[in-house]
Amino acid sequence: MPWWAWFVLGAALLAMEVALATDFYLVFFGVAALVVGGLSVAGVSVPAWAEWAAFAALSVGCLMLYRERLRGWLTRPHKTLNREIAGKTAVAVDAIAAGDRGSVELRGSRWTAHNGGDETIGAGERCHVDRIDGVTLHVRKATAG
Repeated sequence: MPWWAWFVLGAALLAMEVALATDFYLVFFGVAALVVGGLSVAGVSVPAWAEWAAFAALSVGCLMLYRERLRGWLTRPHKTLNREIAGKTAVAVDAIAAGDRGSVELRGSRWTAHNGGDETIGAGERCHVDRIDGVTLHVRKATAG
């Protein structure tokens, strides 16, 4: 395969990773295609089967070795944000039944919230933020007092 075809394949795979949010699978195949194309540009001349074998080995090898590390690094919880928000009071934008999800407003921003309490939180009612998980606040109905 010509070098430019590897670059096109690599770019297409990386674009699909971004567009489809495949949870860091296609990124390794895209990078492997770019590496194989780069080797062709650098003058490394091998048969087509060797290019495909290198592409497969790089893709699968890096996927197995680095995917979980990359996911963990990019999706690790932000501890400072958790400390700043946990314990605060938010206001429900809409009613949130016990165990259900809805929207709350906190610090002028709308957040996705999960009602972990036993009571429904009515629209406009205050709720207590227990913790944050990614971009979801875990809340319960605020007690009077």
